[in-house]
Amino acid sequence: MTLPANIPADFRTAAFAFADSLRATFASGMPAQPEDQLKAPVSALLKSVADNVLTKTEAQVDELGGRPDIGVEVRNALCGFVELKAPGLGAQTRRFRGRDKAQWEKFSALPNILYTDACEWALYRTGEQTEQDERPILIRLDGLIERGAAALDDDTLAALHTLVLDFLSWKPIVPNEPRKLAEMLAPLCRLLRADVFAAVEREGSALAHLCSEIRQYLFPHTDHKEFADIYAQTLTYALLLARLENADGTGDLHAEDAAKRLDSGHGLLAQTLRILTQPDARAEIETAVSVLTRVIAAVEPHKLAKHGDPWIYFYEHFLAAYDNKLRLSYGVVYTPQEVIGCQVALVSELLADRFGKHLTFADEGVVSLDSSTGTAAYPIAAIESALRRVEARFGKGAVAEHATRCAQNVYAFEILVGAYA
Repeated sequence: MTLPANIPADFRTAAFAFADSLRATFASGMPAQPEDQLKAPVSALLKSVADNVLTKTEAQVDELGGRPDIGVEVRNALCGFVELKAPGLGAQTRRFRGRDKAQWEKFSALPNILYTDACEWALYRTGEQTEQDERPILIRLDGLIERGAAALDDDTLAALHTLVLDFLSWKPIVPNEPRKLAEMLAPLCRLLRADVFAAVEREGSALAHLCSEIRQYLFPHTDHKEFADIYAQTLTYALLLARLENADGTGDLHAEDAAKRLDSGHGLLAQTLRILTQPDARAEIETAVSVLTRVIAAVEPHKLAKHGDPWIYFYEHFLAAYDNKLRLSYGVVYTPQEVIGCQVALVSELLADRFGKHLTFADEGVVSLDSSTGTAAYPIAAIESALRRVEARFGKGAVAEHATRCAQNVYAFEILVGAYA
């Protein structure tokens, strides 16, 4: 961490005001709800570091604190979050116990979160504390409560300014290899699932009402945990598919924009997305949804496409990182393309040679059933194989007609909503 040669005057002034306000608030004793006392001074300090910084203080909605205390935007784009602790508790999450530890286990999925008790500051990215020279960066403002601005020296101010600037400069760096992307999205989807579950458990919440409707019309035996899983996976994959459908798009990916992108080719998923992201429901899980949309908006589909079709086998990698127990219980197992191709070729040979169906899966009277289709690797391979035979025999002009017949004669079922999406 390279310290600036000159500490900006606005930040120096704001830091002194921050220190003196804390001295006035805490020097005589710890008030009730000390974290709330930190919201305004910490927000003011953040805004002094860069232009166009917007902070939004959050009301906690469950016993673990459903959201970090402050959400931060820079130039109208989500930057990260700040979690406040009572002075004296510190910012080193490895030392937390009880409620604070449980809360950290949840927030560790966030890609950019600043922890502070005013006297200690630490920045975490996806559960890892930022480092310099392989040592965690921890800014300590010793004597801040007792001495106020007198406790701040230039070295400490420079270090704090650099840490906060690093926090405000965050932009999602999304991997271009499908498996790594799956592993990056999985913890964010888990965070969303946890937030949905907490909201559904609250009687009278918008998500509890939505869960009741889903249970009434679609999944009558779904409990709250299963609903949270369905919600999280469907939203994640709907947004991802919308990003894929608009490979040249830039900027944030909002749910309504995503639904419009899905309307033409994925109407059912588009309507599902609209239902799941009703304003009242989304407001209850804003932190998880906003992070997920910001990260998915940074996905570059054309780079992923260099790895072949990344989506067919993406789901198994995702599910292994998201919930490996769930993956094993449903038997989500990767089948190499070479194996699928060999099996399709063998069945095609039987259809042509033994049954006289020379167009194989595109022939009339050939119906395909896949009772556990996953991401449809087998049906896709079968249809592509059949259409190559159609083109070889009748030319390209006949492909569309036979592709329609294939689609009408393929029946595929999948119990996991993420794989379907």
